[in-house]
Amino acid sequence: MHGAFADSSSWNGVVEKLQAHGYPVVAASNPLRGLTGDGEYVRQLVASIEGPVVLVGHSYGGAVISNAATGLDNVTALVYVAAFMPDEGESAIDLAGKFPGSSLGEALRPVPITLPDGNQTADLYIDQGKFHQQFAADVPAETAAVMAATQRPVTNDALTEGAAAPAWKEIPSWVLVATEDRNIPLETQTFMAERAESTAVAVTASHAVAVSLPGDVARLINEAAQATA
Repeated sequence: MHGAFADSSSWNGVVEKLQAHGYPVVAASNPLRGLTGDGEYVRQLVASIEGPVVLVGHSYGGAVISNAATGLDNVTALVYVAAFMPDEGESAIDLAGKFPGSSLGEALRPVPITLPDGNQTADLYIDQGKFHQQFAADVPAETAAVMAATQRPVTNDALTEGAAAPAWKEIPSWVLVATEDRNIPLETQTFMAERAESTAVAVTASHAVAVSLPGDVARLINEAAQATA
């Protein structure tokens, strides 16, 4: 499950490596409209899959899988890739500001929108001129430019909504910590992994670690799958 400012194609390199090892993979499209609704969308998708599921989330997608997996018997492991792991009541914004180091707020470009239910909010984009350094500093500039142009916006409501009781309290979890992340500070990622008593691996990477180091991400997913098989 991708997070904000990305789309399913951000998993392409990881998907290729997992498929080469015989894993069936689904890289779903995250609605990015609100945490409760996004979590329910993923819950219904995962419930439709036969067999054990390793549920993987990047960035805001970590908060989504934490909500979605609660009570799903077929989810055997959770993998968080430079991702939020909120406790009950916490939001992505709460965690992003818990420790210093995030420069995301300075890079955002809000676009006011009215949702289908009539509520007004803002769609948040990363300014394209700042995208490379903010989101994907270790990705080639040409690739980052395409990622910036195709980024999916997240609503402000999604990032400020508090989480439900998290699945990581009941399901084993693995965490890939990106040490050069400018969205979620290293200290925040480490704090969340330690709180959840996750198996954690640190790599030198930007927030876009699934794009820059797909092999490392695939290895951690494989480790989680093998450990819970």
